[in-house]
Amino acid sequence: MKIVVLKFGGTSVGSTNRIKRVSKIIISYIKKKYKVIVATSAMSGVTNELVRKSKEISNDFLAEEYDVLVSSGEQMSCSLIAGRLNHLGYKSRSWLGWQIPILTTGNHSASRIKSIYKKNIIKYLKSGGIPIVAGFQGINSHSRITTIGRGGTDASAIMLARFFKAQKCIIYTDVDGVYTTDPNSIKKAKKIKVISYDEMLEMASLGSKVMQPHSIQDARLNRIDINVKSSFKNLPGTIITKRKNILSDKIIRGVSFTKNDAKVTLIGVKDKPGVAASIFEPIYKNSINVDMVVQNISSNGKETDLTFTIKNEDLFKTQKLLKKNKKINFRKLIVDSKVSKVSIVGVGMITTPGVTYRMFNALAKKNINIIVISTSEIKISVLVNRKDLNNAVKVLHKEFNLEK
Repeated sequence: MKIVVLKFGGTSVGSTNRIKRVSKIIISYIKKKYKVIVATSAMSGVTNELVRKSKEISNDFLAEEYDVLVSSGEQMSCSLIAGRLNHLGYKSRSWLGWQIPILTTGNHSASRIKSIYKKNIIKYLKSGGIPIVAGFQGINSHSRITTIGRGGTDASAIMLARFFKAQKCIIYTDVDGVYTTDPNSIKKAKKIKVISYDEMLEMASLGSKVMQPHSIQDARLNRIDINVKSSFKNLPGTIITKRKNILSDKIIRGVSFTKNDAKVTLIGVKDKPGVAASIFEPIYKNSINVDMVVQNISSNGKETDLTFTIKNEDLFKTQKLLKKNKKINFRKLIVDSKVSKVSIVGVGMITTPGVTYRMFNALAKKNINIIVISTSEIKISVLVNRKDLNNAVKVLHKEFNLEK
């Protein structure tokens, strides 16, 4: 069978009129002789409303019931899409995670898909049906509903493509592809026609909101090519694929940024083996993600200053945890909630000397101070004052010829 998996995000199914449009897209693939499996998100805003209700009920809402609650949004959109397709004369039905079933492992609200039972869906496809699968959800070994985390419908679509050996996996969203930077911030941003898993993974991790990082990682591990397209415009999208499939003369493929960062610095930490682990253990146990880390050793070798970044919403909790931590000693705690991270990403920097100099020099010419630096094989990130963020993105976008 020639199978295509189509995923529709929350904005794509955000109203009944949009669901009617999505149904036409699905039918267009049926007319091209594809067997279509659809994975759908909840209608935009629905999941946020369900989360709000859970917080009104309890400050410590049970994880098991939280997943039952927030997964219900996808059930609604599944039914509406299937209902529309039947109205148009096509055989279709909704499939919830437990009905297939989609088996998951891991904690509630952060599960990963382990396997998908194929028999019933294959039988339905052969009968001419169009299965509308609820994204973002599955069931665990205790037959409890689980969810895959925000943005999890992307992961659902990718794993459906893997298990059903789909020829295509197309992610329909409210943008028409991946851009060199946020087109809402930089008007000269250009759409990237083809990008590697590695580059896309870095860009998603560094602030690009087109796809969730763990979904791209799933695609990379399973070698599933992804096509990101707009459900509102009939335009070519962006292909996310293996590095060797790409021909490009661009050293840097994109500039990503985040706005909601905070910097934490511990001054005068007693330097001894295991001190860093002692600092970060309670932070890790409270599910706070630490990003950039810099350590400076004093000249006498007895003390160290340690700086790291977190999200702004975690700042208060992090300060509280550090002050309560009896395993560490430090002279002073300094925080800065007005910083942002800017990153350049590109596999071309592996073989091209001078990228670091060009980045730092371009920022220096605009009097933009670099606070913290972090690097990997294909990205360089710097922390800057938030007031300099837009200027930094513009400067770097121009420096690496991403406007052309």
